[in-house]
Amino acid sequence: MPERRSRKDAARNQVAVLEAADTLFARRGSPEDITMSDVAAAAGVGKGTLFRAFGDRAGLLRALYETRLEPIREAIAAGPPPLGPTTPPQDRVPALLDAVLCFKLDNRRLALALEESGSSSPYRAEHYERWHRLLRAVLEQIPGLTDSDFTAHALLAATRADLIEHLAAEERIPRERMRAQLASFVTGVLASGPPRGTTAE
Repeated sequence: MPERRSRKDAARNQVAVLEAADTLFARRGSPEDITMSDVAAAAGVGKGTLFRAFGDRAGLLRALYETRLEPIREAIAAGPPPLGPTTPPQDRVPALLDAVLCFKLDNRRLALALEESGSSSPYRAEHYERWHRLLRAVLEQIPGLTDSDFTAHALLAATRADLIEHLAAEERIPRERMRAQLASFVTGVLASGPPRGTTAE
């Protein structure tokens, strides 16, 4: 019984921390302005509890990112078109990338902080590898399209958080124009077919 209560307390604390972090990030706008002490105080837990639950600041950012992403993950796994698994692959690829773009536009500071927080290659990050696996699997279903692995990397490069931040903040490209540009780019890639001198696998 004490062990079960301890697990319930840990789960409750984790929810409280994520809710507090979400509120703080929404209020201040930039994750760089928020410390682990700020989050612990807002959640009403000790810093030790915070570090035990998430490891470090990057772990907290990842957990918050995953929490905000959950509705999209559910739509991809079991939802209707255009994100769900019954969508034709030629339509699903643009929809998936549009979802990535919109999510990062809605969570610009968090996405940027997460992509910059890792000590290793961003292409080894769990959230990136998950998107890459999904996109590669869908691309493999498109007849005549070769090298789905590289194509998935190339398409995801157009949705990097640092690029989105540059386009939104420096070039001030409106959201809908950015979405249209990405859709046009993806359509062009999917329509290009195999390079000259190669054959479809």
